[in-house]
Amino acid sequence: MKILALVTDAFGSQYGIAQYNRDFLSALTSMNGETSIVVLTRAGNPNQETPPARIQWKGAYKSKWRYVLATLYTFLTEKNFDLIFCGHLHLAPLAAFLSTLTNVPFWLQLYGVDAWDNRSILRRWAAKKASLVIAISRYTRRQFLAWSGVSPEKVRILPCTVDERFQPGPKPDYLLERYRLAGKKVLLTVSRLSSRENYKGQDQMIHLLPELLRKYPNLVYIIAGDGDDRPRLEKLAREKTLDGSVRFIGQVKESELPDVYRMADLFVMPSTGEGFGITFLEAACCKIPVIGGKTDGSMDALREGRIGKVVDPGNPEELARAIEDSLNSRGPSQEEVEIFSRGRFSHHVTELVKRLGQC
Repeated sequence: MKILALVTDAFGSQYGIAQYNRDFLSALTSMNGETSIVVLTRAGNPNQETPPARIQWKGAYKSKWRYVLATLYTFLTEKNFDLIFCGHLHLAPLAAFLSTLTNVPFWLQLYGVDAWDNRSILRRWAAKKASLVIAISRYTRRQFLAWSGVSPEKVRILPCTVDERFQPGPKPDYLLERYRLAGKKVLLTVSRLSSRENYKGQDQMIHLLPELLRKYPNLVYIIAGDGDDRPRLEKLAREKTLDGSVRFIGQVKESELPDVYRMADLFVMPSTGEGFGITFLEAACCKIPVIGGKTDGSMDALREGRIGKVVDPGNPEELARAIEDSLNSRGPSQEEVEIFSRGRFSHHVTELVKRLGQC
């Protein structure tokens, strides 16, 4: 099988959707020794990551029109594609056009908020052209079905998987020293700080922190990640006179990410727009207690409260109680997170490919 993959982020990028796409594309090539994939992305640094064998990354094209032209050129010159994989609804019209032109089936992936309420006639047309649609969570699937007109039988669920490097371990001394956290109780959020994704819940946490500090004066809230919304959040922390209690550590090196989770006493991200929330699972696999919202796809990652506490993000009293209850808890059992193992993920991908062959 030869696959053309059109994605926003994958290799050379960080955060959830990039990791999901890397895991998915790698699982496709691991099915057998004959699958090859040509990947075009909108973002990513080729110097940061080398794709696995049988995955050819054509590079990142930030310009929309350069991306379209590169896709058309690749499709015409490479030829003989058996499948078009489209990793984002915004790219679906391009994938649907190529599919309609050549009768090559295309597989659409729905990651999160962009698929929840999309009124674009063009994207609705494109979604209906997909032979198979996968959604990262049941919430995203429900939201997509409510507006798309796509048959429910076409839309399957494929949740995230977690890398084996996220394991329990002691608090790393080098990070405690770097961020001056010795003797502190550490709350942690890991996410992209984008003004387009300002639903992650850092605002709620900053507003809540003065009250928490009255009960836990040694509390520190670590915000890991970077983006154009960071200055606004930093300003909010200054306005609350929380300069020493809220610390922005920027984008974390991939090699240090498991240790960043391990330095925390609690991972909290009361999001209202999460498609799934891979960071919940990464923290849980490190045996860190987790708190998330119950109004979005976080419920799938948290298994309705079996992996972590679920709260109403708009209710500060409920969030505060959950934080107090969780600060001294032991974290989830490894049995609860085993459902998101790499082996199960690869099995699900194989079954979906078989289903695609029956469409």
